[in-house]
Amino acid sequence: MSIIVLNALQPQAAHLAFMQCCTANTWVNRMVAAVPYNNLAALSAHADVSWKNLTEADYLQAFEGHPKIGDVSSLREKYRSTEKIAAGEQSGVNTATEQALSELKRLNDDYQEKFGFIFIVCATGKTATQMLDILVKRYANNRAEEIINAAEEQRKILQLRIEKMIAETATTASNVKET
Repeated sequence: MSIIVLNALQPQAAHLAFMQCCTANTWVNRMVAAVPYNNLAALSAHADVSWKNLTEADYLQAFEGHPKIGDVSSLREKYRSTEKIAAGEQSGVNTATEQALSELKRLNDDYQEKFGFIFIVCATGKTATQMLDILVKRYANNRAEEIINAAEEQRKILQLRIEKMIAETATTASNVKET
């Protein structure tokens, strides 16, 4: 969709659009309340401002909208309705060895047990081995540090999703002009 289309959405439809980028209701409500946006830069800037000063409960709500890294069946189920916007986010696990996937699953389970939420990393462009390395390093942190780390990774993810959401129409429009 374009900024123009986003700005024209009824609040309920705008809410659904922003939920595809992040499942924290407070963030979504802040984004909907700020419509209209002048351009993608203004939208992205407001997304960051809206992300700041959320509560831990808000961050945890956002984290719940993600499948575990490497859990392909969970990815398919959770993102059935957001398939286009979330496409490719965990593509690095597609070429992973069984050993790497097993280790990712084991450490993800350990991480969730230790911190009370799943491991969140902006996985775009990362291989399974890179994600595994990040997971091992972050596992040594305390919970307060991990809330901060996971919140920052979630912020990166929601920014990528906003760009994808807005870029879809730009790509479609340029394809239409060329034909």
